Amino acid sequence: MAELGAHLTAASAGDDRPSIFEAVAQDSLMAAVKPALQHLVKVLAESNPGRYGFLWHWFDEVYVLLDVLLQQHYLARCSASFSENFYSLKRIPMGDCRQHPLATAGLPKRQHWKSLLLLVLVPYLKGKLEKLVSTLREEDEYSIHPPSSSWKRFYRAFLAAYPFVNMTWEGWFLIQQLCYILGKAQHHSPMLRLAGVRLVRLTAEDILALEKKLGGTTSHPIPSIKTQVQSAVRKALGTIAFSLSTGLSVSMFFLQFLDWWYSSENQETIKSLTALPTPPPPVHLDPSSTLLPKLKTVCPLCHKTRVNATALSTSGFVFCYRCVYGYVKAHQRCPITGYATELQHLVKLYSPES
Repeated sequence: MAELGAHLTAASAGDDRPSIFEAVAQDSLMAAVKPALQHLVKVLAESNPGRYGFLWHWFDEVYVLLDVLLQQHYLARCSASFSENFYSLKRIPMGDCRQHPLATAGLPKRQHWKSLLLLVLVPYLKGKLEKLVSTLREEDEYSIHPPSSSWKRFYRAFLAAYPFVNMTWEGWFLIQQLCYILGKAQHHSPMLRLAGVRLVRLTAEDILALEKKLGGTTSHPIPSIKTQVQSAVRKALGTIAFSLSTGLSVSMFFLQFLDWWYSSENQETIKSLTALPTPPPPVHLDPSSTLLPKLKTVCPLCHKTRVNATALSTSGFVFCYRCVYGYVKAHQRCPITGYATELQHLVKLYSPES
């Protein structure tokens, strides 16, 4: 333990490398933002599906676009991602040069685009893969495919292999962090190595250069119309990114509080503190809707007598199992109320006769 503490002290005091605590903290910063924003969008979608439902359905894609804009802004202006700049860090190209370039100089084009792709694309693809695995597991539980189908055998093999692939991925990151702690590596994350950069702390010269760049004190000759248009577009995008980053900086504590408040570990406490009465029926539901049959034994989707009656826990309406399974899988909402609904919200009903 003493040897590990000595390595930590030497690594943080002997050079300009950030400590492992700073490096891991900036990694966890953006990881805490997405779940909190996701819950916020979910609340909006459930309160008004017609207006905000598309945000919930396309949340990953909207978040990626905002993330690209944010990270591009910070990489171009500060040579760092949003979370790295938040912790006063910057990226420099790999090499033995002792004189580090200023943060305002930006990264070389190759390292810049590799950094942007690895910052945005890898988390997006990893999230999509985790959602695919979750969907396949749900289909494995509620599947209507025959047991001998080749597709069922294929995705069962995929589900069996995924935990080992995920363990290898997480183990790769853990080994890299241990090597960084012991001073055997210049990167705490394999993504930095793939991007060809490493993290260092901002110097006093970097901070002065960033303040001067934000002040915009430099003068330039009168540009052409094309240059003015390009500059206006860059300023507009930069303003949006700056507003987004400022909002994130200000609301960071609030977002992390939301992430903690709605975490699985805190759910029991939430249930005991926020026990509410049964909510009223959806106000936007038209009683004369053509989707609702007159007979209570008829499925609202196929308009035939229900077979394998299944209720949606989000709305309470009852359908045929096959009808509602296919609809929820395709649209992720209740066909009557429009409430956001997943496959796990299907509840099989059993009559006394059965």
